[in-house]
Amino acid sequence: MTFDPEELKRLEQEKARWEQQTLGSHLERAPERSDPFTTVSGKAIRRLYTPLDVPNLDYQEDLGFPGEYPFTRGVQPTMYRGRFWTMRQYSGFGSAEETNRRYRYLLEQGQMGLSVAFHLPTLMGYDSDHPMAAGEVGKCGAAIDSLQDMEVLLRGLPLDKVTTSMTITSTAAVAWAMYIAVCEQMGIAYDRIGGTLQNDILKEYIAQKEYIFPLQPSIRLVTDTIVFGSRHFPKWNTISISGYHIREAGATALQELAFTIADGITYVEEGIRAGLDVDEFAPRLSFFWDIHNDLFEEIAKFRAARRMWARLMRERFKAKSPRSWILRTHSQTAGVSLTAQQPYVNIARVALQALAGVLGGTQSLHTNSMDEAYALPTQEAVTIALRTQQVIAHETGVTNTVDPLAGSYFVEALTNEMEEGALEYLRRIQELGGMVRAIELGFPQQEIANSAYAYQRAVEREEKVIVGVNRFVDEREQRPIPILSIDEALQQQQVERLALLRKSRDKDRWNRAMDALRAAALGNDPWGKDLLMPKILEAVKAYATVGEIIGLLREVWGEYTELNII
Repeated sequence: MTFDPEELKRLEQEKARWEQQTLGSHLERAPERSDPFTTVSGKAIRRLYTPLDVPNLDYQEDLGFPGEYPFTRGVQPTMYRGRFWTMRQYSGFGSAEETNRRYRYLLEQGQMGLSVAFHLPTLMGYDSDHPMAAGEVGKCGAAIDSLQDMEVLLRGLPLDKVTTSMTITSTAAVAWAMYIAVCEQMGIAYDRIGGTLQNDILKEYIAQKEYIFPLQPSIRLVTDTIVFGSRHFPKWNTISISGYHIREAGATALQELAFTIADGITYVEEGIRAGLDVDEFAPRLSFFWDIHNDLFEEIAKFRAARRMWARLMRERFKAKSPRSWILRTHSQTAGVSLTAQQPYVNIARVALQALAGVLGGTQSLHTNSMDEAYALPTQEAVTIALRTQQVIAHETGVTNTVDPLAGSYFVEALTNEMEEGALEYLRRIQELGGMVRAIELGFPQQEIANSAYAYQRAVEREEKVIVGVNRFVDEREQRPIPILSIDEALQQQQVERLALLRKSRDKDRWNRAMDALRAAALGNDPWGKDLLMPKILEAVKAYATVGEIIGLLREVWGEYTELNII
């Protein structure tokens, strides 16, 4: 797709003629809108894109064919002509019993995979009877304190036929151990267990702030799961390197791309440092992206991400297997874009964001529900969100051909610019000493804070229009929508369940398992006899709780104190 230099010269002359004659006379009669023409991230968009904007585009090197390096056009040769993306709905609320019923309902409605939401105490390593859990039990996800709860959560679900994504990071190793233990009870072999663990601790320090331990032991815990997974779980993605939370914190699409790829580089380096061959674990790394409102910017981000990762893995890390070059992608529509004002408009936002994810080539997708600006979604709202994906898959025709926007001068230029900008960020991060050091210095945190502030100011000045918020406001009282509420009695039920568990479990087995975990956490052979996952798995099987396991590690490793940024 490279263009002849002489043709480009003639095109440049023709464009100048068009601007002077056709465009000039038209603008005199009908001036353009005064709105700034920028992406959601604030990048200026030119009036017209032509081959002049992609003069050096090399089809084979920059685009290639679907399913082949550099995977710009998709990771599978047939993409959605072969199979649709995995349709997930991130679900979890109240008790394990309630969430289990929601999972059964969603699978009956055509959902293809499970996606587990845990409540905040579990995410932060506290049991439901801890003072820090007061008022939070079951509110933002399912209350899972022990293997006993996980057994109820997954009861009767076809874990050998569906993949499961678990959105949990600081305590991810414990949640994964519980999942493994349930699969063992069901008689499912390790090589048949498929799913994804979020487990991306770096984005916690950058954006989401659900960290517990200092950086180094936290990275050890993540690397530990990568090593354990590489040895025993060929179908499990032990980490989902997450740009989603970076974007939700206020990053631009470019920053989301750059910082997420930088995090991915760090995990590859850690895996190699742990003694793994890159081709031994890279094929099971996965990524998780936000999909915001700017259709073309999001499409370009997906395409640039695949190309960047393929080049990094092949050229920088010398991965030999094409499977190691592939960027595996889950995505979710932008929660931060949902508005409490005129909540039914959120259905339109989510539909367009989901369309961007599909046109960008996502392999897995969650669509947010219209009521999530208020609370966890009701069953009706989550059904509409799932139906949105099904309409795109079956009714729009966008799945009939692979990468339908390839060759668009605008999309290709935007893809190139996204990659170039992200590479510049990677260069700056490298100069700081890598991503871990950059986080310690507060670099990505400050960049995101600056972008969030700039975006909010643009909204306040109405340079960025938010329908129903700063334009097209409906002053009349909004029609109320149903809201999911969590029974306050759940906390007492969980407290009582924990008390019974602690009385009934085998105390000798519990003591042995916890002593072994403490010794491993203190040990100096992290990828050998002191590998933590086998010890955590044994502790879970002894019905040690999340709070007990994480509490022990807190004693050994301490807690993280964040650097303040201005």
